[in-house]
Amino acid sequence: MAFDLRVDELFERYQDIQRYVGWTQADADRVHAAAPLVESSFVALIDDFYREIAEHEATLKVITGGNPQIERLKGTLRAWLKELVTGPYDMAYAERRFRVGYRHVDIGLKQIYVEAAVSRLRNGLLQVLRQNWPAGGDINELAATMRSINTLMDLDLAIIQDAYETASNDRLMRSERLAAIGRVAGGVAHELRNPLNVMRTSVYFLRNASNPTPEKIAEHLQRIERQVGVSDSVISALSEFAKLPSANLQRAPILDCLRESVPSDSWPENVELVWDIPADLPHVLIDEKQMAIVFGNLIRNGCDAMPDGGRVTLSARHMQHQIEVAVTDTGCGIKPEDLPRIREPFRSTKARGIGLGLALSQAILEKNRGTLNVVSEVGHGSTFTVVLMAETT
Repeated sequence: MAFDLRVDELFERYQDIQRYVGWTQADADRVHAAAPLVESSFVALIDDFYREIAEHEATLKVITGGNPQIERLKGTLRAWLKELVTGPYDMAYAERRFRVGYRHVDIGLKQIYVEAAVSRLRNGLLQVLRQNWPAGGDINELAATMRSINTLMDLDLAIIQDAYETASNDRLMRSERLAAIGRVAGGVAHELRNPLNVMRTSVYFLRNASNPTPEKIAEHLQRIERQVGVSDSVISALSEFAKLPSANLQRAPILDCLRESVPSDSWPENVELVWDIPADLPHVLIDEKQMAIVFGNLIRNGCDAMPDGGRVTLSARHMQHQIEVAVTDTGCGIKPEDLPRIREPFRSTKARGIGLGLALSQAILEKNRGTLNVVSEVGHGSTFTVVLMAETT
C-alpha cells in the first residue's frame, strides 16, 4: 500500500467535519466516561464481527491468510475499538483511521461492506452500553452518551469514505499516467521508426554496394543526416514539453516575433504567405523565444494542412489592452468532434506527429498570460488566434 498522505490536510478536514456535526469536548468526555462500561465486551463484539464475516462470500474472500490472519485482524480491531472510546481524537487518531480505511481498499473490500461492519459494531456497542448502564442512572445522560458515540462513529465513517475517495483518485491518476506513458511510447515509436528505417536502408547500401559513385555515397549520407535531424526534433519536442521554463516577459514588437517564426529556408513552394500586420501595433509583453515556438507550431500546422498548396495569412489587430494574432490557412480544416481535444497532449489529427505541438503551445501561452482560440471548417481551413497582453503606457 502506497499513497501520498498529507496528514495535516487530513486532520484539517477531520476538524472541519467535527465542527459540522457539532462534536465537542463534552462529547469526548461522555465517551471516555462510558469506556469502562463497554470495554469488557470487546472480545464478544469482535468474535461476533468475524462470525458474521464468515457468512458472506464478499467479505470472506478478502481473508486470504486463514486463521492466523483473522487473529491478527482481531487484535487490530480490538485496538481500533479501544482507541474509539479513549481517544485522544487528534491528528494521529485521524491518520490511523485513514490508513485502516485505505487498507480496506487495498485488499479489495467494497465500501458498502465497511459501512455495514461499522453499523454492526455501532449497534453492538450501544446495546452493551444500555445493558451496563448503572441501575437508576441518569437516562438523559445515557441518551446523550449514545448520541456522542453515534457522532464519533459517523466521524470514523467520514474518514473511511475520505480514504476510499483518495484511493479511487490515486488509482485513476496511476491509470491516466500509464495511459499517457503508453501514448508517449506509441508516438515516439511511430515518429522514430520511420527515420530509423530510412537510415538503416542507407547504411545497408553504404556497407554492401559494389563500387558506389561518390554522388550516391553523398546522397545516402545526406539522407542519414536529414533523418537524424528528424529524430532530434522529436526528442526536442518532448524535452521542451517536459522542461518548459518560466516565461521572461519583455516588451517586444509582434512583427519581429512572427518573422522569427517563419521557416524561411524550408517554406513550401506551393503555399502563399500573406502578411496583414499594421505597422502601428503596440508592443506585446511576451517571452520572445517561447512565443516563437508557438507561432512556429501554428504556421507549420497551417502548411501541413495544405499538402496540395494554399495560403497562410498572418494578421493582427489591437483590441483594448490586447493584441490578437491570427494564423489562417485554407487547408482541410478540423472535424467538429476533434476540435475540443486538439490541445491535449499526444493527440494529433495528422497522419504523422506525436501531438505535442498544440499542447506545448497551450502551456507556453499560459506562462505568457495568453490564450488560444480556434475556428475551423472542414474543407475550408482553420484560424488559430493568439491573444496576448499589449504593453500599456
